[in-house]
Amino acid sequence: MAERSTAAVDVADTSGEESLTAKAGRATDDGAQAEKVSGKEKDAARTEGKGAEATDPKPPELHSGHKLARRYRLEECVTRLDGFSSWRAVDEKLRRAVGVHVLPADHPRARPVLSAARASALLGDPRFVQVLDAVEDNDLVYVVHEWLPDATELATVLANGPLEPHDAYQLVSQVSQAMAAAHREGLSHLRLTPSSVLRTESGQYRIRGLAVMAALRGITCEHPQRTDTEAIGALLYAALTQRWPYENDAYGLTGLPKGVGLIAPDQVRAGVHRGLSELAMRALVNDGATASRQEPPCTTPEELTKAVAAMPRIRPPETAFSTPPPYQRAGFPQGSYGQAAQSTQPVATPPPPLQSRTGKALKWSVSALLIAALGLGSWQLADTLLKWENDHDTPGNSQTTGGGAKKPDGKPIKIVDGTEYYPDGQPQHPDQARATYDGDPSTYWRSKSYREGPDLNPAFKKGVGLIYDLGSEQQISSASIGLHYIGDHTTLTLYAADSFSPSEPLSSMRELGTAKTSGSTAKVTLKKPAKARYVVVWITAMPDSPADTYSGAGFKQGVTEVSFTS
Repeated sequence: MAERSTAAVDVADTSGEESLTAKAGRATDDGAQAEKVSGKEKDAARTEGKGAEATDPKPPELHSGHKLARRYRLEECVTRLDGFSSWRAVDEKLRRAVGVHVLPADHPRARPVLSAARASALLGDPRFVQVLDAVEDNDLVYVVHEWLPDATELATVLANGPLEPHDAYQLVSQVSQAMAAAHREGLSHLRLTPSSVLRTESGQYRIRGLAVMAALRGITCEHPQRTDTEAIGALLYAALTQRWPYENDAYGLTGLPKGVGLIAPDQVRAGVHRGLSELAMRALVNDGATASRQEPPCTTPEELTKAVAAMPRIRPPETAFSTPPPYQRAGFPQGSYGQAAQSTQPVATPPPPLQSRTGKALKWSVSALLIAALGLGSWQLADTLLKWENDHDTPGNSQTTGGGAKKPDGKPIKIVDGTEYYPDGQPQHPDQARATYDGDPSTYWRSKSYREGPDLNPAFKKGVGLIYDLGSEQQISSASIGLHYIGDHTTLTLYAADSFSPSEPLSSMRELGTAKTSGSTAKVTLKKPAKARYVVVWITAMPDSPADTYSGAGFKQGVTEVSFTS
């Protein structure tokens, strides 16, 4: 077996330092978990620092609620390591979640970090998590980057098992193309790991920490292209086998047995795609020695991209469709409504009609009875429909609590702005909030799917919601909330808030009314009109719904159109 270079891959070991919260390993953190680097990287880091890092400076004393540039409010520290800290924060100007790396201005790596962040921001490639700001402010240096709450770390994806061949093909294709584009601009990553690659809900892969993570750790390399290529090979190897291609366990994956060297993926696990297995070996073995059945090694992301393109395209698995029931011609007995007959029976020849006087009398009698029954049935149906309409027009039968005795007939209130409300700091889909007041019922905001319901488990998720700005203080008497999913059941409550903050606690708000429904519209009529400018729609129960194009099966809800009436 071939000898392997380990310069490209760090071995995860959290025994030395731990992140402050368990969320440091989730897809929403910055990827800077406490990990030990290989010996080559340590030597390079020492060379670059020229001894200045013998004593790491202490990270700045920051706390939750601290603001940077009067704009970025720090919410939660997800990593504190090696003289710098990483935070989940809120950009109060644009009302969105962001990530922030912070380190002292006198830190020996402060200048390289600023330089790397600004170079990464200039790349502007959407396949990378974007750097939004890089600032030196008095005694601090901080880098602001995108926060992707809906993306999942590759390490988390692989915890559930290896990828299907099409998914693994997409992984190596997208990551190698992105890194080839970065290297053409003179940028390298040097810390490509299952924790730095994210998969979005649409199946796209995005890379975080380009140039910045290496600068934060003081990592340099003589052959950056080869290092990143080998790292991509390790990612593909892990995706195919659910094993880490080195002897040490890392990123939640078990390493290879000690002393056996590098084994091809299709020898580790049965059923591995042969072409992808060879491609992983070509990317991993970069010291010139390859297995006899393999092509020459790929030493740059560009070469790896060309090797992927030369492979026969791996198509996604076809969707299995059930065989439709046999066609049943109209006019034959169907049993209960909506059930197709299991087999087509021959039609018996009808008996000859009654020709005698008695038979004719019998036919007239039966006809008269049928006419009478039809008239009686029509009268009963009309009576039932009238009662149903009257019952639904009665406010006492409404599905709202806090409702008055009359149907609202006031003037509509214009919604000036809206965003997602998430006091726990875990948004659902903030970019979809505008769809709930755009006048188009076909567009909507949706929540994630949950396993428990309809009432959400407060220990896991207290609720999901939206907050609206009415422009100025308005007198509200009712609200109508259109719902995308129907079923048992949806419960929502309206609150009057003091600000447009997505994280203001509910305990500081004034409750306006509650609605519970199993239909497609929840209407809330206030007992007494109330004045408010900011209104929160807070959902605490959602129906069980099947999987669709955008989300999996579970307890979930979507909001189509929201309107308020004075």
